[in-house]
Amino acid sequence: MSSPELAQSIRDLLKQRNAVLLAHNYMRDEVQAIADITGDSLQLSMEAAKTDAAVIVFCGVHFMAESAAILSPDKTVLLPRPDAGCPMADMVDVAGLRELKAKHPGVPVVTYVNSSAAVKAESDICCTSANAVSVVKSLASDRLIFAPDRNLGRWVARFVPDKQFMYWEGYCPTHERMTVEAVQQKKSEHPDALFICHPECAPSVSALADHVCSTSGMYDYCKKSPAKTFIIGTEAGILFKLRQDNPDKEFILASQALICPNMKLTSLEDVLLALQTMQPVVRVPEAVRLKAKSALDKMLAVPRD
Repeated sequence: MSSPELAQSIRDLLKQRNAVLLAHNYMRDEVQAIADITGDSLQLSMEAAKTDAAVIVFCGVHFMAESAAILSPDKTVLLPRPDAGCPMADMVDVAGLRELKAKHPGVPVVTYVNSSAAVKAESDICCTSANAVSVVKSLASDRLIFAPDRNLGRWVARFVPDKQFMYWEGYCPTHERMTVEAVQQKKSEHPDALFICHPECAPSVSALADHVCSTSGMYDYCKKSPAKTFIIGTEAGILFKLRQDNPDKEFILASQALICPNMKLTSLEDVLLALQTMQPVVRVPEAVRLKAKSALDKMLAVPRD
């Protein structure tokens, strides 16, 4: 079956199943092209929850589908590739987090949404890369545990110098592969370009950036900026929408290492099969779901700076 035929078959089945197709910003181009909604992981789950769809087809990784199940317990959540995991999310576990909490009683746990539902359930409040600074500032405590991304945590700490951070030493292997040398090489080749990177990058890389932000922040920044050339420091999938939205601008990937193998697993064939079989379904046990939702709700109640 050709790509256009696959796409049409998927769109037909989405209508039949009363389903909404979500694609993360890092998905393959052809998957993003046919999605109903594209965006950041939590943003996708929140938008899907607002729809009257009975089925959510989540083209992303496992923790993202769990977030959709947390926010939409009345909907069926399909993850076309159940083997699409997140190494960073896997770096923090419930037992380890409980042990750390026991050593620091009363210290709040701020957990990045790039984590399992079970870990969210052990947390006091969640955050995204876009709102992490606001979330940390909102805490009454002058100490906190930040999990699982040490790089995001250290970036946030720059804006909240009055708080003491205890970092879980997790990281995104894809962003971690981007080196200072690679960025400096691109900057020397494109001296007029602005370098924009994700806060999941190492602090030494973030220090070179003209702007550090989430993927949704990159879309806004590049659209509004008068600059014509940008060096992009996040996963390669983001280039699809950046180029679509800004045909008069040039976008250069900061490093060829910025490809997440998990984000590239999901194909159109996988999406079609998931809709045909209504499998695999992602479920979150109700006791875990309610605790995880509480951590997300607390985050959503925090005013943005």
